[in-house]
Amino acid sequence: MNNKQKAAQAAMDYIKNVSIIGVGTGSTVNYFIEYLADVKSQLDGAVSSSEASTERLKKIGIPVLDLNNVGDLDVYVDGADESNAHLHLIKGGGGALTREKIIAGASKTFVCIADSSKKVDVLGKFPLPIEVIPMARSFVARELVKHGGKPIWREGFITDNGNQILDVHNLEILDPVVMEMALNKIPGIVTVGLFAVRPADILLLGSDQGIDIIK
Repeated sequence: MNNKQKAAQAAMDYIKNVSIIGVGTGSTVNYFIEYLADVKSQLDGAVSSSEASTERLKKIGIPVLDLNNVGDLDVYVDGADESNAHLHLIKGGGGALTREKIIAGASKTFVCIADSSKKVDVLGKFPLPIEVIPMARSFVARELVKHGGKPIWREGFITDNGNQILDVHNLEILDPVVMEMALNKIPGIVTVGLFAVRPADILLLGSDQGIDIIK
Protein backbone atom coordinates (compact mmCIF):
# COMPACT_ATOMS: atom_id res chain seq x y z
CA MET A 1 0.00 0.00 0.00
CA ASN A 2 1.50 3.36 -1.00
CA ASN A 3 1.39 6.51 1.16
CA LYS A 4 -1.53 8.04 -0.73
CA GLN A 5 -3.54 4.85 -0.21
CA LYS A 6 -2.73 4.92 3.52
CA ALA A 7 -4.08 8.46 3.83
CA ALA A 8 -7.18 7.60 1.80
CA GLN A 9 -7.89 4.55 3.91
CA ALA A 10 -7.44 6.53 7.15
CA ALA A 11 -10.16 8.94 5.98
CA MET A 12 -12.70 6.12 6.08
CA ASP A 13 -12.77 6.45 9.89
CA TYR A 14 -14.22 9.95 9.51
CA ILE A 15 -17.23 9.06 7.38
CA LYS A 16 -18.86 6.50 9.68
CA ASN A 17 -22.53 7.29 10.27
CA VAL A 18 -22.44 10.00 7.58
CA SER A 19 -25.05 9.59 4.86
CA ILE A 20 -23.92 12.33 2.44
CA ILE A 21 -20.26 13.23 2.04
CA GLY A 22 -18.29 15.81 0.10
CA VAL A 23 -15.69 14.29 -2.22
CA GLY A 24 -12.76 16.19 -3.70
CA THR A 25 -10.49 15.62 -6.69
CA GLY A 26 -7.06 14.20 -7.42
CA SER A 27 -4.90 11.09 -7.23
CA THR A 28 -5.23 10.55 -3.46
CA VAL A 29 -8.99 11.12 -3.59
CA ASN A 30 -9.25 8.55 -6.38
CA TYR A 31 -8.05 5.93 -3.88
CA PHE A 32 -10.62 7.20 -1.38
CA ILE A 33 -13.38 6.78 -3.98
CA GLU A 34 -12.23 3.19 -4.55
CA TYR A 35 -12.60 2.50 -0.80
CA LEU A 36 -16.07 4.08 -0.84
CA ALA A 37 -17.25 1.23 -3.04
CA ASP A 38 -17.19 -1.06 0.03
CA VAL A 39 -19.51 1.21 2.05
CA LYS A 40 -21.76 2.58 -0.66
CA SER A 41 -24.82 0.90 0.89
CA GLN A 42 -24.39 3.23 3.90
CA LEU A 43 -24.35 6.35 1.73
CA ASP A 44 -27.31 8.30 0.34
CA GLY A 45 -24.92 10.07 -2.00
CA ALA A 46 -22.00 12.44 -2.44
CA VAL A 47 -21.39 16.02 -3.49
CA SER A 48 -18.50 16.07 -5.95
CA SER A 49 -15.96 18.81 -6.66
CA SER A 50 -15.29 17.89 -10.30
CA GLU A 51 -16.64 16.16 -13.37
CA ALA A 52 -13.81 13.61 -13.06
CA SER A 53 -14.77 12.62 -9.50
CA THR A 54 -18.46 12.62 -10.44
CA GLU A 55 -17.72 10.06 -13.15
CA ARG A 56 -15.79 7.83 -10.73
CA LEU A 57 -18.49 8.02 -8.06
CA LYS A 58 -21.25 7.13 -10.52
CA LYS A 59 -19.16 4.26 -11.86
CA ILE A 60 -19.17 2.58 -8.43
CA GLY A 61 -22.87 3.27 -7.92
CA ILE A 62 -22.84 6.28 -5.57
CA PRO A 63 -25.42 8.95 -6.48
CA VAL A 64 -23.94 12.42 -7.03
CA LEU A 65 -26.08 15.17 -5.52
CA ASP A 66 -26.40 18.91 -6.12
CA LEU A 67 -25.09 20.94 -3.17
CA ASN A 68 -28.08 23.28 -3.56
CA ASN A 69 -30.40 20.41 -2.64
CA VAL A 70 -28.24 19.05 0.19
CA GLY A 71 -27.40 22.04 2.38
CA ASP A 72 -24.45 21.81 4.75
CA LEU A 73 -22.31 18.67 4.76
CA ASP A 74 -20.90 16.88 7.80
CA VAL A 75 -17.65 15.79 6.17
CA TYR A 76 -15.60 16.74 3.12
CA VAL A 77 -12.60 14.64 2.08
CA ASP A 78 -10.07 16.09 -0.35
CA GLY A 79 -6.36 16.20 -1.09
CA ALA A 80 -3.83 19.04 -1.24
CA ASP A 81 -0.79 20.09 -3.21
CA GLU A 82 0.84 21.59 -0.10
CA SER A 83 0.00 21.98 3.58
CA ASN A 84 1.70 23.80 6.44
CA ALA A 85 1.51 23.00 10.16
CA HIS A 86 -1.54 25.27 10.55
CA LEU A 87 -3.46 23.18 7.99
CA HIS A 88 -3.41 26.03 5.50
CA LEU A 89 -3.36 24.47 2.03
CA ILE A 90 -2.49 25.10 -1.58
CA LYS A 91 -4.99 23.32 -3.81
CA GLY A 92 -5.95 23.42 -7.45
CA GLY A 93 -3.21 21.48 -9.20
CA GLY A 94 -6.00 19.53 -10.84
CA GLY A 95 -7.96 22.68 -11.63
CA ALA A 96 -11.02 22.00 -9.43
CA LEU A 97 -10.25 24.66 -6.81
CA THR A 98 -13.49 26.66 -7.08
CA ARG A 99 -15.84 23.76 -6.46
CA GLU A 100 -13.44 22.42 -3.83
CA LYS A 101 -13.52 25.72 -1.96
CA ILE A 102 -17.31 25.90 -2.13
CA ILE A 103 -17.71 22.39 -0.71
CA ALA A 104 -15.09 23.04 1.98
CA GLY A 105 -17.02 26.15 2.97
CA ALA A 106 -20.26 24.19 3.20
CA SER A 107 -18.75 21.40 5.33
CA LYS A 108 -18.53 21.13 9.11
CA THR A 109 -15.36 19.01 8.96
CA PHE A 110 -12.77 19.18 6.18
CA VAL A 111 -10.52 16.11 6.20
CA CYS A 112 -7.44 16.58 4.02
CA ILE A 113 -5.60 13.48 2.81
CA ALA A 114 -2.08 13.54 1.36
CA ASP A 115 1.27 11.82 1.41
CA SER A 116 3.87 13.22 3.79
CA SER A 117 5.82 14.95 1.00
CA LYS A 118 3.01 17.56 0.77
CA LYS A 119 3.77 19.00 4.23
CA VAL A 120 6.01 22.08 4.05
CA ASP A 121 7.22 24.79 6.42
CA VAL A 122 6.25 27.64 4.08
CA LEU A 123 3.65 27.46 1.32
CA GLY A 124 4.52 28.52 -2.21
CA LYS A 125 7.06 26.13 -3.67
CA PHE A 126 4.11 24.51 -5.44
CA PRO A 127 2.79 27.15 -7.88
CA LEU A 128 -0.40 28.76 -6.54
CA PRO A 129 -3.34 28.05 -8.91
CA ILE A 130 -5.78 30.91 -9.45
CA GLU A 131 -8.97 30.54 -11.47
CA VAL A 132 -9.76 33.64 -13.51
CA ILE A 133 -12.49 34.94 -15.80
CA PRO A 134 -10.98 34.63 -19.33
CA MET A 135 -11.24 38.34 -20.22
CA ALA A 136 -9.39 39.27 -17.00
CA ARG A 137 -6.44 36.90 -17.43
CA SER A 138 -3.83 39.49 -18.49
CA PHE A 139 -5.06 42.12 -16.02
CA VAL A 140 -5.00 39.65 -13.13
CA ALA A 141 -1.54 38.46 -14.18
CA ARG A 142 -0.21 42.06 -13.99
CA GLU A 143 -1.74 42.46 -10.53
CA LEU A 144 -0.18 39.19 -9.35
CA VAL A 145 3.26 40.42 -10.39
CA LYS A 146 2.76 43.33 -7.95
CA HIS A 147 2.36 40.72 -5.21
CA GLY A 148 5.75 39.25 -6.08
CA GLY A 149 4.50 36.30 -8.10
CA LYS A 150 5.35 35.05 -11.57
CA PRO A 151 2.02 34.00 -13.12
CA ILE A 152 2.00 31.47 -15.95
CA TRP A 153 -1.15 30.79 -17.95
CA ARG A 154 -2.10 27.10 -17.92
CA GLU A 155 -2.64 27.05 -21.68
CA GLY A 156 -5.10 24.63 -23.17
CA PHE A 157 -6.82 24.04 -19.82
CA ILE A 158 -10.41 25.08 -19.15
CA THR A 159 -11.97 24.56 -15.72
CA ASP A 160 -15.30 22.79 -15.22
CA ASN A 161 -16.73 26.31 -14.82
CA GLY A 162 -15.43 27.46 -18.24
CA ASN A 163 -12.63 29.63 -16.84
CA GLN A 164 -8.84 29.73 -17.11
CA ILE A 165 -6.03 29.16 -14.61
CA LEU A 166 -2.91 31.13 -13.79
CA ASP A 167 -0.24 29.20 -11.87
CA VAL A 168 1.73 31.65 -9.76
CA HIS A 169 5.39 30.77 -9.23
CA ASN A 170 8.06 32.32 -6.97
CA LEU A 171 5.80 32.96 -3.98
CA GLU A 172 6.89 32.56 -0.37
CA ILE A 173 3.56 32.68 1.44
CA LEU A 174 4.46 33.60 5.01
CA ASP A 175 0.92 34.68 5.97
CA PRO A 176 -1.54 32.61 3.90
CA VAL A 177 -4.69 34.22 5.40
CA VAL A 178 -3.54 37.76 4.57
CA MET A 179 -2.41 36.71 1.08
CA GLU A 180 -5.70 34.94 0.35
CA MET A 181 -7.76 37.94 1.45
CA ALA A 182 -5.62 40.35 -0.57
CA LEU A 183 -5.82 38.30 -3.76
CA ASN A 184 -9.58 37.84 -3.35
CA LYS A 185 -9.96 41.60 -3.90
CA ILE A 186 -8.51 41.53 -7.43
CA PRO A 187 -11.40 41.82 -9.95
CA GLY A 188 -11.53 38.87 -12.32
CA ILE A 189 -10.23 36.29 -9.86
CA VAL A 190 -12.85 33.61 -9.31
CA THR A 191 -10.95 31.58 -6.72
CA VAL A 192 -7.51 31.59 -5.16
CA GLY A 193 -6.01 28.15 -4.52
CA LEU A 194 -5.10 29.13 -0.96
CA PHE A 195 -7.29 27.40 1.61
CA ALA A 196 -6.30 29.43 4.67
CA VAL A 197 -9.36 31.49 5.62
CA ARG A 198 -11.11 28.12 5.76
CA PRO A 199 -8.28 25.62 6.34
CA ALA A 200 -8.52 21.87 6.78
CA ASP A 201 -9.72 20.63 10.18
CA ILE A 202 -7.82 17.36 10.06
CA LEU A 203 -4.76 16.47 8.00
CA LEU A 204 -4.01 12.80 7.40
CA LEU A 205 -0.51 12.27 6.07
CA GLY A 206 0.51 8.88 4.76
CA SER A 207 4.17 8.07 5.34
CA ASP A 208 6.43 5.03 5.36
CA GLN A 209 5.87 4.86 9.12
CA GLY A 210 2.06 4.90 8.82
CA ILE A 211 -0.32 7.81 9.33
CA ASP A 212 0.39 11.20 10.89
CA ILE A 213 -2.76 12.96 12.12
CA ILE A 214 -2.57 16.74 12.49
CA LYS A 215 -5.53 18.66 13.91
